[in-house]
Amino acid sequence: MHHRGPKIPPLSVTDAQRAVLEGWVRRRSTAQALALRSRIVLECAQGHSIMEVSRRLQVAPDTVRTWRRRFLDRGLDGLSDEPRPGVPRKITDADVERVIVKTLEEKPANATHWSTRSMAAATGMSQSAISRIWRAFALAPHRSETFKLSTDPLFIDKVRDVVGLYLDPPEKALVLCVDEKSQIQALDRSQPVLPTMPGVPERRSHDYVRVGTTTLFAALEVASGKVIGPIHRRHRAAEFKKFLAKLDKEVPADLDVHLILDNYATHKTPAPKKWLLTHPRFHLHFTPTGSSWLNLVERWFGELTQKKLRRGVHRSVQALERDIRAWAAGWNDNPRPFVWTKTADEILDKVAAYCQRISDSGH
Repeated sequence: MHHRGPKIPPLSVTDAQRAVLEGWVRRRSTAQALALRSRIVLECAQGHSIMEVSRRLQVAPDTVRTWRRRFLDRGLDGLSDEPRPGVPRKITDADVERVIVKTLEEKPANATHWSTRSMAAATGMSQSAISRIWRAFALAPHRSETFKLSTDPLFIDKVRDVVGLYLDPPEKALVLCVDEKSQIQALDRSQPVLPTMPGVPERRSHDYVRVGTTTLFAALEVASGKVIGPIHRRHRAAEFKKFLAKLDKEVPADLDVHLILDNYATHKTPAPKKWLLTHPRFHLHFTPTGSSWLNLVERWFGELTQKKLRRGVHRSVQALERDIRAWAAGWNDNPRPFVWTKTADEILDKVAAYCQRISDSGH
């Protein structure tokens, strides 16, 4: 006959706790130790004595007492393993502050920026500690980006003018973003390009032979994404005037033409100016100085460079020009307009906030 032990009141387990405990027992991914502790609590909740639970689950009575008491004291949290005492923290708040201040306000004596190695040597800390601090505070001294704030006195007016054309184009008019990509080089690799193979990327020699250059004048239709793009070997006002004449021929006569241009000298020489005076349906809108990002055709030039020119191999300027024409024709077969989303106020607010920030930091 089994000894059942002294009678003790059953554990009080709420419905929510019971659901969690039963889930821990059922789940295959639950650690076996946690599943056993959950069974112990559920058995005790049914009113079984400690000795009876010990027999039913084949565990020592002291084990049943331990987890019953833990559950009474701390609930479900008491069934998890006690946190083990870890290694005392070695990096103090003062150490972290010292690294951050040194990173932001000082430079190493023999370099333009800190590395984890040089900062570790300067502070007496480990490289891994420096790396963790930099990651925690999003510091990246090895990275550098470029910027340029426009000094154009009409910057605000020009931004509002150009962005207004993007967001609210006039009726019975065509808006074209116009620019030229000059000095496009025809490059021939010194050795043949090795094609892609499984596990091996395309390989091409780092050196090349310059065969010649050409210039692409392009006009991007903002609404449709189509591109009009003649190519000329030379980059002069005469070529730009021919480009304007091509636009005049291709755009329907009943539409006004709004051209978004940069301030390049070619656009302001006497020959194009005289031509524009005799074609009053053409209206010019200039982007601010140093603000080519405002011209959507630059985005198309980026597509051309990335997908056709950067890894291209051309043994002659003629081959380069054929490839550009073919790529532009393929683009126009399935044009994708670039949609402008920022309002002029959003752009100007962001520029103002950036100027305020660098002013506050003492620049």
